[in-house]
Formats: sequence, C-alpha cells, structure tokens
Amino acid sequence: MNWLTNYVRPKIRAVLKQKKETPDNLWHKCKNCGQLLYIKDLEANLHVCPHCDYHERIGPRQRFDNLFNGGEYTLIDLPKPKEDPLKFKDQKKYTDRLKAARARSEFDDAIAVAYGKIGNVNTVVAVQNFLFMGGSMGMAVGEGIIAAAQHAVEKKAPLVIFSAAGGARMQEGILSLMQMPRTTVAIEMVKDAKLPYIVVLTDPTTGGVTASYAMLGDVHIAEPNALICFAGPRVIKDTIREELPEGFQRSEYLLEHGMLDMIVHRKDMRNKLEQLLSLLMKQPGTLALTHDT
Repeated sequence: MNWLTNYVRPKIRAVLKQKKETPDNLWHKCKNCGQLLYIKDLEANLHVCPHCDYHERIGPRQRFDNLFNGGEYTLIDLPKPKEDPLKFKDQKKYTDRLKAARARSEFDDAIAVAYGKIGNVNTVVAVQNFLFMGGSMGMAVGEGIIAAAQHAVEKKAPLVIFSAAGGARMQEGILSLMQMPRTTVAIEMVKDAKLPYIVVLTDPTTGGVTASYAMLGDVHIAEPNALICFAGPRVIKDTIREELPEGFQRSEYLLEHGMLDMIVHRKDMRNKLEQLLSLLMKQPGTLALTHDT
C-alpha cells in the first residue's frame, strides 16, 4: 500500500496535471474588441487589430523599423541627466521604478532618437515610448528632444516626433515641468533653421507634452482614435459635471474641430511622411501628395 500511495499515485497525478508546454507569447488579446490574435499576424499587420482596426501602442524600435528605408538607421546617443535629483519616494523609490522600467525596455528612458532616410530625405525621428513609465516627460525626455533638434539642425534635416505620453513625470517635480519651455525653445531652433517639424500624435498624448512640443508642428498628424488632450475626459467630466460629446478628445474629434491636419493609418504612415518630407524639403518624391484624412 505504501508503494502505491507514496510512489505510483503521485506519478499518476503529476502526469494528469502536467500542462502542455507552449510558449505564453504566441497570442495577444485585442484591448478593444477582445479578439485573440496570433502574435505573428499582429506583427505583420504593424500591431493593428485586423478585426476592429485598433492601433496597439508600440515602442521606438518598431516605429523606426517601419519608417526608415529598409529598416536602416542610426540611433543617436542621448545625454544622461542626473537620476533622481529630488530623491523622490512614494510607494517605491524613483530609482527602483527606473530600474524596473529599464528591465522591460532596451532604452534608458521614455524616448529614443534615430537618423536615416525616409524616401529621399535624411530625417531625424524621435519616438516616445509609453511603455516606459507611461512615456512621462522628465529631464531625460527633455534632453532627448533637444538632442534631436540639435542633430536636425546640424544635418540640415527635418525633425519628426512621435508623441505618446501621460504628461510630466511627477517624480521629478518642477524639473519635469521645466522641460516644456526647454523643448519649445529647441523646436524654435529647428524652425529658425527653416527645417520642417512634423508631429505624429499617437495614443495617448496628454498633459505637458500636449501643452508644449506636441502642438508646435508645421504639420500635425494623428493615428486613428488616439486620445489627445491636456486633462483627460474623466477629469473634465468630473469637474464640469456634464456629459461630454461622443468621441471627445479623440483624433477624429480634433480633426473635425481644426486641431489636426490629417489622420493617417499606421500602414500608410511611412508613405505619407515620405510625401510630406519630399514636398517640404523640395526634393523629388516617389509618390504624389494626396489629401486624405
């Protein structure tokens, strides 16, 4: 009895309970419609749901690979400001939050900058990463925008910024808010050099980012259904205690009210930027510029 109880029965239970070993990253559930998507199909579709057209949030590497000719580009080294200048701590130390965010990302902070060709035009592209502490704007993001602007002026190249942020980084207090005027001055430097500055607003673009460089573009593009605002709809609704219009603060609403120039699907983004950059830099393009929303 002991042999059956102590050896055979545990073996049988182990076999019955044994789970089939399959990777847990083969499938992705759409955050909008709930459809289960095969990850390879989702990647091939540029992380856009084929069922409901929902644009998933993506990081800098995916943006760069999709935009530059042949996925070839050079990453620009960014300044590294002092970490945790305020010695901030809430439920966790700020330094611990940074370590955790960096462990999930290949970049040191919520921005990356690259230089390469889009069509016939050498271009500087800066991409905010919402997956890194909500894309929040701290000193590192400010330094990244300034470095991107300086590189654009040095190379006589246009600057394109993909914004995605939950606003200023609270752990850096007033130092975070100071990045609003600093980045505004950097953008003016690009414009003074008579170089194009294009902003692509992605979901979400909010807070101090919207109140500074994200709304200073020569051309404003947005991805479909992106949340673009200063204060979010829930805050506004609770403040004024009124029902908000349907689709309030989404790309389509802003386009209708004159705050955007166009809405461009992710699969068309590279071609549209190529058209605009060729036109603005007075270089021959491969595609005719057409009006669309």
